[in-house]
Amino acid sequence: MRFIVDVVYLFAGLLFSPVVLYRRLRHNRYRQGWAQRFGNISRKSPEKRCLWLHAVSVGEVNAAKTLVTEFEKRFPEFEIVVSTTTDTGFARATALFGDRWTVFYFPFDFSWVMHKAFRRLDPALCLLMELEAWPNLIEVAHRRSVPVVVVNGRISDRSFVQYRRFRWLVRRFFGMIDLVLAQTQEYADRFRALGCPAERVVVTSSLKYDTAQVTDRVEGADTLADQLNLANARLWVAGGTGDDEEKIILDVYQWLKEDPSFADLRLAVVPRKPERFDEVAQLIEQMALPLVRYSRIKGTPGRGVDNNDAVILGDTMGDLRKFYSLAAVVFVGRTLVPMGGSDMMEAAALGKCTIFGPHTFNFRQTVEALLADQGAIEVVDADDLRVVMTKCLADPAYAETIARRGRQVIQNNQGATARTLDHITRLLRSRRA
Repeated sequence: MRFIVDVVYLFAGLLFSPVVLYRRLRHNRYRQGWAQRFGNISRKSPEKRCLWLHAVSVGEVNAAKTLVTEFEKRFPEFEIVVSTTTDTGFARATALFGDRWTVFYFPFDFSWVMHKAFRRLDPALCLLMELEAWPNLIEVAHRRSVPVVVVNGRISDRSFVQYRRFRWLVRRFFGMIDLVLAQTQEYADRFRALGCPAERVVVTSSLKYDTAQVTDRVEGADTLADQLNLANARLWVAGGTGDDEEKIILDVYQWLKEDPSFADLRLAVVPRKPERFDEVAQLIEQMALPLVRYSRIKGTPGRGVDNNDAVILGDTMGDLRKFYSLAAVVFVGRTLVPMGGSDMMEAAALGKCTIFGPHTFNFRQTVEALLADQGAIEVVDADDLRVVMTKCLADPAYAETIARRGRQVIQNNQGATARTLDHITRLLRSRRA
């Protein structure tokens, strides 16, 4: 079976090698971490037991933050190592954990690479965030009697259909997973349908509710407000936006600004992917809108913006939460285009009137919870967004009610971290017995 998987990987690697080569030549960040991807990893404290946590990208890394912090308190005898797949995930993991723990790029899932990685790390436990069920990782862990736990587990509609097509193959690997801690009963049922033994699948809710900090103050937000000259403005933040979405947002913004009652409205656009920062800057300028790039004033003392009509481009990493904290209204991106959405919990937890489009399949549970309690607003298209934004800006009490209900939804769903840790603790104790 390992031979079959390796052959599939080799074929895929050859097929996509021109794309990989192009990205390495064009983008410097794609040149990083290649030694680690081939299993060349070192630990900071090899004398300790090792927890290997894998979180594919930024969202999964953020979801893991509270869990691994609490794990460290409960199991101080463990060293924690964190792997990610994407460059943005690596940057976020390094910012959160790099001073204490080893952070590295996830090794290629060839059997020989995984054997090498396991020899280097010698983990006592593997935690896979959401669903990173790599066949060779799971099989090597199984052969070495290292328990594998899927944490915050979910299987999207699309992934479930794809897995079912190869059920004869995936059942073997899903059956080797020692514990699945799923976000919802629906996801739990999908794990069981794909081969996870029923007794090993438990519903614990989503960790992301716990990482969404319910607060009215975010460190650094006051400085950001001063730099952007927002003292007398109402800020609309479009966060985590995707391809073709910024044009829609900018069109709606221009339309709103034609109303004298919205003269104090400002717009901040924060694209999801850093490689699109320049592209979005060009779009704003092509639309003849004044522009300020936050990257060019960040860290400078005093006010960095004098033009009260300038569109703000949030072209830095790790500052979205600060922008959200200053917003009167938040639009969550990658939802007006079929990209599955960005995380809307953060905005809701900060008590912001939260709006998103219909394409939220990656966050279905959260969306259903927010909409059920009228804690967010879903729009269907640009025209609908115009109507909703007008309502929210013209009727602050309405927007505040939406914001208050959204925050309550987040609070009502917290507690997954403690439940997750309890199940992991029982698993570790059973292995020691």
